Parts: sequence; C-alpha cells; structure tokens
Amino acid sequence: MSVTEGFDPDGVKCVVWDLDGTLWDEIAVESATDDLPTPRPAALAAIDALAARGVLSSIASRSAPSVLDRLDAVPEVRARFLAPQVSWQDKSESLRRIAKDLGIAVDALVLVDDSPYERAEVEALLPGVRTLAPQDVPALLAAFEGREVTAESRERVRRYRTEETRKAEGERFEGSREEFLRWCDMRLTIGAATADEIPRALELAARTHRLNSSGLTPDRLRELASSDGHELYTARMTDRFGEYGIIGAALVDRTHRTDRGTPAAWSVPLLALSCRVAGRGAAAAFLFRLMERAREAGAEEFRVTLRPTDANLEMRILLRQAGLRRTDDTDTETATGTAAATAADSAVLGRTLQGDLPGSPAWLHVSDREETEA
Repeated sequence: MSVTEGFDPDGVKCVVWDLDGTLWDEIAVESATDDLPTPRPAALAAIDALAARGVLSSIASRSAPSVLDRLDAVPEVRARFLAPQVSWQDKSESLRRIAKDLGIAVDALVLVDDSPYERAEVEALLPGVRTLAPQDVPALLAAFEGREVTAESRERVRRYRTEETRKAEGERFEGSREEFLRWCDMRLTIGAATADEIPRALELAARTHRLNSSGLTPDRLRELASSDGHELYTARMTDRFGEYGIIGAALVDRTHRTDRGTPAAWSVPLLALSCRVAGRGAAAAFLFRLMERAREAGAEEFRVTLRPTDANLEMRILLRQAGLRRTDDTDTETATGTAAATAADSAVLGRTLQGDLPGSPAWLHVSDREETEA
C-alpha cells in the first residue's frame, strides 16, 4: 500500500523534519567541531519544493537545544524552517508546540523521521498526524503534483516569516494587547471576488478548519459561486509589517426575495478565514461588514450555514457573539446540494438585521474595496 494512500494534500500545512538521520546523515551532538553535518541535498530540495506549493517546514529533533543555536549560524538552512523545536522532549509534544506557534491544527502536520520508534510515538499520541520515513518523501511530493498553486500559496512561507517578526514585536511592545493591535495599523478591505481571487477562495474552503462555518467543498463552492443569485466575497488585510493577502472568503446566496424584489435574506453557505488572522478581530469584522452590506441591500435577515466540527469551535463562538441563533429553516440544499444528506450535521443560524448590529474591533480599519479603488 502506498504511504500516501488516502492522503489529502489540501490538509497539509506544515511538514516537520527530524534532523539526525533525516535532514543529515550524522548525529549533530557527536560532531567533533561546532560545524553542523551537511544537509542532504535531496531533503533541502524537497523542502524548497514544498515551500513553492505553500507548505511550511519545521523541525522536531530530540537533541541538545544547542544544536538549534548552531543551526542559527547557518542562515541559508535555518531560513527554511519555522517554529523549530530541538530538545529532549517527546516528538509528540514538539509537534503540539509547533502547531500552537504556527496557529494551525496538529492534524495539519506531517512528520518525516528515520526512527520507527519516534514515528510510532507520534502515531500513538497524535493519531491525526501522518508520519513518513525519509524514503517516503518522493511519494509525498508526488501527491502534490498537478494541484493548482495560487499566488497566496507561493507567498505563504514569506508571510509566516513576517508573522514571526510581528510576534517578536508584540512580545517587546510596552503596552496592552489592544494598544499593540492599534499600533499595527491593521486594515481590512472587503469586496466581490475578482476572477484571479477565486482560486484563493477555493483554497480557503479546502484548507481552513478553525474558522470555517460549513466545510463546503471547493467544487461545490465553484459551482455555486457561478450560479445566479450568488456572489463570492473576499477579504484582504494589511498592517505596518506587510500584506496578509486574501484571508477570508464568503459565499452569499441572495435568491430569497420579498414581494418588493429586495433580498429577504442574505444566506451564507460558507464563511472561511485563514487561521493566520485568528485573535486579531478580522473574522468578526468580515462577518459584521457582510451583515451591514446585507442590510444596505434591503435584506431583512442574515443567515449562516453551520456544520459543527471538533475544529471550528472558534467559528461557532463568533456566530453566537454576532447574535445568530438556530432557525426553524433546515433547508441547507443551497449549501450542500442535498438537504437530506446534511440535515443531521448542519444547521442554519440566523438573525434579524433590524436594530443595532455589532461593530468591528476598534483597532481594525474596515473598508469596502469599492471605496479604496475609487
């Protein structure tokens, strides 16, 4: 059986590499000098190929922490890795820390390690993590062949590096968290998706889990986005450190209309945001601005299709804070294609658009793309 049988490349956000016997041949702590072993060219080439497809790389090595200090002295190698962990702790714990530092789910990691024991330990304690031996890496790369690579994917590693700078500045900042967020000068722009933004919206639908309302498949999203009465919105964000790129996508269904011809409701079969903006208020700001736009268009109600999962608790809390509650309308056909197939695990949450609507966080500047392009 192939090591990648049943493997979903869309679910992989970071490949974690062991060092001794995996990234290089020797054991670093046994080196007679401070020089690190020479990395295997094939391993570096694989890391670069993954980065070109938007897949991050990190390190989990059971070794002396001083090895990481020595790696810092080799910037051309160290620059390939984010949130590296080098210590005597269990590999499973290292992987948990990497996922936390990167703000991604542990199940979005793949471990490459030459030790059957280390792979077994991770498989036992983190059953959602795929583990591979170094000789399996070509099969891993082959699993990504032929898949569309967006501009956002190609920039992902650089943007995570920018996030490391942002995080370091936050740790040095003398003031409250909110004061730091204000200082960052974050700006969110929202508008109808352009043709070149659609691939990134499909990618968000496939790859996001924490901030994903329904898990709508990319194929179904593409189909609905091109159908009458539907529109796809995207959100972009920047701050003083640089561009986040497209961090959110929302599909809006406006087919339900009143006798006056205005939309009776804006229904959102999918709301998905990148985990990179978690904790910054962008998800709330995107949702709240969509609600405002719905009211400006004459809609009387706002609805979101929710499929609760173990991963999207953050999204469920956001929807509740926005005042959305389960409605009696269980027609999820718009979101899924067959209402009967998903009625058991999906719900429609709704709220009136009359009265006061929640406001975006004070530290975030929100505007419509039409305004910024005027």
